[in-house]
Amino acid sequence: MRHLLDTRTLDRATALRILDVAEDMSDTQSREVKKLPTLRGKTVVNLFFEDSTRTRISFEAAAKRLSADVINFAAKGSSVSKGESLKDTAQTLEAIGADAVVIRHPGSGAPQTLATSGWISAGVVNAGDGTHEHPTQALLDAFTIRKRLRGAESRGSDLAGFRVVIVGDVLHSRVARSNVWLLTLLGAEVTLVAPPTLVPQNVSQWPVRVVYDLDEALASGPDAVMMLRIQLERMNAAYFPTEREYSRRWGLDARRTATLPTGSIVLHPGPMNRGLEISSEAADSPRSTVLEQVANGVSVRMAVLYLLLAGERDDERGGDL
Repeated sequence: MRHLLDTRTLDRATALRILDVAEDMSDTQSREVKKLPTLRGKTVVNLFFEDSTRTRISFEAAAKRLSADVINFAAKGSSVSKGESLKDTAQTLEAIGADAVVIRHPGSGAPQTLATSGWISAGVVNAGDGTHEHPTQALLDAFTIRKRLRGAESRGSDLAGFRVVIVGDVLHSRVARSNVWLLTLLGAEVTLVAPPTLVPQNVSQWPVRVVYDLDEALASGPDAVMMLRIQLERMNAAYFPTEREYSRRWGLDARRTATLPTGSIVLHPGPMNRGLEISSEAADSPRSTVLEQVANGVSVRMAVLYLLLAGERDDERGGDL
């Protein structure tokens, strides 16, 4: 059974295939009838141990537009909150005939455990695990960058020659990790910008450049700037002096947005802390791709579910899609 657990072990051909299939899915979403019969008879379970309205709705919309049956399973208020284990939950899903399980979990590695445990035969898609990875977010970000910067030539192309700056709470961000591995895999040059306290200790092993001054990073003329959400709920220590100080030194405001080269874009995985990591002027500017990212997320997740459950498979190859 094939899975999508991370971007670090994703190969270039598979990544490009997902993006190209997402292009096809995106084309169908401009039609009057958006629904496709591709996954009729398949059951997709959204298994969310963490709240995430945006990601869950995106996966639900993707599955339903492919005509799959969707079951939304929230851990809060379920038997999980009464002490049921992941194994018991997985075996329940196996018993009801789940074909794919989209899992979000606070524990890093939970999707990997589910995929390799033998508890379930369904395909597993990681919708975010702890501070580890969030692969479909990185795929939709790469899709958005490629579509905006390559335009009509996007299909089949990579991100070679593009410079991407990722700014903010890298330490707690699974989005940043997935984007680093995927964007560099596709040929982009990635720079991380953050306060020293929000840079992971093992960042020297990542294929990135790290700077601590946002204005310095923006002066290099990036093609895309990705602002990360400050995850205050994950912080139990003083990672930066004050929110006002953070916004002044590492926030994207109207002045900094105006210094970006013509044609460069601004991304944010959402939800945004307006006035903290990004100002309303930057978030609502023509450079912003925030709403495009949401729409593209449905197309990318449609592509992932299609390739997981209906795409051509090389049975000789294990691992990811």
